[in-house]
Amino acid sequence: MEFLDARRLTGPSLIFDGPGSILDVRCSADEAQRLVPAWEKNVRRMLAELGWQEAKFASRKLVSGVSMAFSAPIDALYAATEINEWAWAASASELGEDIDVAPFEETAAAVRASADEEANSDLMRLISAAKENGKSLLWDDDEVSVGLGSGSRTWPVREIPDIQDWNQFHDVPVSLVTGTNGKTTTVRLATNIVRASEQNVGLSSTDWIAVNDHVIDRGDWSGPGGARAVLREREVDVAILESARGGLLRRGLGVDRAEVALITNIAEDHLGDFGSQNLEELLAVKWIVTRAVSDTGSLVLNADDSLLRKKSSDFNGEIIWFSLDPENTTIKACIDHGGLVFVLDGDELTKIDNGNRELICRSHEIPITLGGAARHNIANALAAAALTWCLGVPLTHIRGGLMSMVQDENPGRSNVYDLDDYKVLLDFAHNPAAMHALFDMAQSIPARRRVLCFGQAGDRPDDLIREMTRDAWAIGLDRVMISELAVYHRGREHGDVFAVIQDELLNCGAKSEEIEHFDEEIDAFEAALAWAEAGDLIIMLALSGAAPIQERLRELGAI
Repeated sequence: MEFLDARRLTGPSLIFDGPGSILDVRCSADEAQRLVPAWEKNVRRMLAELGWQEAKFASRKLVSGVSMAFSAPIDALYAATEINEWAWAASASELGEDIDVAPFEETAAAVRASADEEANSDLMRLISAAKENGKSLLWDDDEVSVGLGSGSRTWPVREIPDIQDWNQFHDVPVSLVTGTNGKTTTVRLATNIVRASEQNVGLSSTDWIAVNDHVIDRGDWSGPGGARAVLREREVDVAILESARGGLLRRGLGVDRAEVALITNIAEDHLGDFGSQNLEELLAVKWIVTRAVSDTGSLVLNADDSLLRKKSSDFNGEIIWFSLDPENTTIKACIDHGGLVFVLDGDELTKIDNGNRELICRSHEIPITLGGAARHNIANALAAAALTWCLGVPLTHIRGGLMSMVQDENPGRSNVYDLDDYKVLLDFAHNPAAMHALFDMAQSIPARRRVLCFGQAGDRPDDLIREMTRDAWAIGLDRVMISELAVYHRGREHGDVFAVIQDELLNCGAKSEEIEHFDEEIDAFEAALAWAEAGDLIIMLALSGAAPIQERLRELGAI
């Protein structure tokens, strides 16, 4: 058995909806069977010694181990995590592991001291009062807020005032976006749509948090911290929150309630990580967002995704489907039952509700679809249309938002630039499904010759790297520039991934002189620029980030 992590759960998660502490252990199924009862016994023993109120216990057996959690007050989560760490050591020792275990009495005294230091009675009273008054509350180590967006007020967590007027607080509409591919583009499309309706939009994503055009901070803000930051901005009328796998696994959801949640698709990405060992586990993580809409909200799902179609039977609320195929059986069944769908029919993005059809726009009228060639962005447009419709945006503004968003507002996602007399296709594609979509699009762009600049992360298995290499060569490449991506070695030695890609390219028929190796992505891109001639297409997969490539393109006067 291997201890992986003990941490706080601050929102709805795989385990349960409330706060608590979770313990992750890599082990066999038989070991998990023995570990869970031993762990619960030891946690209960410590809780009894401390006089803590009765906790809820839950566990989830995974492909590579088990997660175990117990509930705790939010002003005692660090202390609860100390209990979890001790309970793991005590349980593992009982089961024959060679591990040091701190004395029970010594640990109890240390946990009691931690709990006393962490305790915040004013915060707990505020939480109780907010619940009594039906107001949303967000908290973290530093701040607590009541209400959302324009209806919120925020205070330091140790300086909470005595609130007399609870009517000063209100919520704003909240939407959650998750899935494997298309999250960020869909969030940006939805933001553009809501802004077309003249509302102020708070946005959190893997690239930044922002209110309208004002970027508050750059970086990956797709976890609960990003959600809280956006929902504490008092200019925000509507919040659109990207919710990625990492934040959902580590902390849970950043909000308890939302008007609408969207899952774009489920595809291979981060597989092999604890908690997302296969597609079924990955789906379970993404499905956490449905907890925020289970009572009164709406769930938007991709009818072209077989895993989502199958999983949809677990949701008892309203489901709105979207699809690129009007003959999709789920879409047809939903229409037959008077449901709401968003579907591509020919080149028409169409809303069908209770049998009534309304044209949104045509696919070639949406700039980021590149005349309809980028079908994945048509799917993203349908998803954004469904999401914003559930937020109450009229169809005319949905149409305007889709048709007015240009590629510069979606940096690093299927951007095509004209440079002199050849083209550059820039994308962030980083998993098989995204790369397949990009390769399909690259084939639709006329080109005399094609060069691909890419690399792969070291934690991907060899067979998957070889499969993506074969798919890339099949689009008709004339040159491949492979970048090392040292920051993504992830356990491999320098040159290992290059060797796998090179070997597979040679197996596919590439000549050795058609394959080049570089340490940095920008170096591979510069080599492609030097190689390109009139009528050529450079396909640049910027896994490390599109910003340096875009800056170089601006220097060269690309349009």
